Amino acid sequence: MTVPMPLPLPRFSFAFQPIVQATSGTVVSYEALIRGPDGESAHSVLSRVPHGALHEFDAHGRAVAIALAARLGLCTQLNLNFLPQSLFSQRDFLTPMLEAASRSGLPIDRLVLEVTEGEVIDDVARFAGLIKRYRAQGLKLAIDDFGAGYCGLNLLAEFQPDVLKLDMALLRGIERSGPRQAIVRAILSACTDLGIDAIAEGVETVDEFCWLADEGVSLFQGYLFGRPGFESLPAAVLPARG
Repeated sequence: MTVPMPLPLPRFSFAFQPIVQATSGTVVSYEALIRGPDGESAHSVLSRVPHGALHEFDAHGRAVAIALAARLGLCTQLNLNFLPQSLFSQRDFLTPMLEAASRSGLPIDRLVLEVTEGEVIDDVARFAGLIKRYRAQGLKLAIDDFGAGYCGLNLLAEFQPDVLKLDMALLRGIERSGPRQAIVRAILSACTDLGIDAIAEGVETVDEFCWLADEGVSLFQGYLFGRPGFESLPAAVLPARG
């Protein structure tokens, strides 16, 4: 489903990548990833959005992702990215998304908003307060790319998300890196103490998967389990452990 936008805004669609429960091999969610109308990269789309229209485009994109996922028969959770500054710039930040979910028959508690740790949040306390209010309506929150930015610990200190996604750069070759192993163990321990689900994202090798699984990680996202499917909900593959 390609979505035409009034000029000069670009046309776009979505790909969906599975998030897998490794103990059962079942898909628990799909992350919606913006793409061009023919599957072009997210950068090719976002680079053509005028700066002044970015937050409106961001909100509209989530509504489109929900409608497309519902049309494809989504029966899991749906992870949706958003720009933190949209919370401050738009009074009706949630309206297009909630209306799309209602039209599509998708329960609100199956939506997971993802904020990237490295994105600039000028007022963490205010951001946390707004997010808490939205979560009271049933939405879930994930911190994406945890370990890649500088504000992750501040976010955890202000509020606890439902999900924390470990950054792929932190996990690359982790079975061979003692320092990375120590850092990830500490993060996983904090997640356990705070009641936060941890997802290992960007996992590409069986060795990475085996080390993380042995440390208790059960949720995974990465090419090893399934690539993004353009305008489709691809099945996941559970790799065999050596």
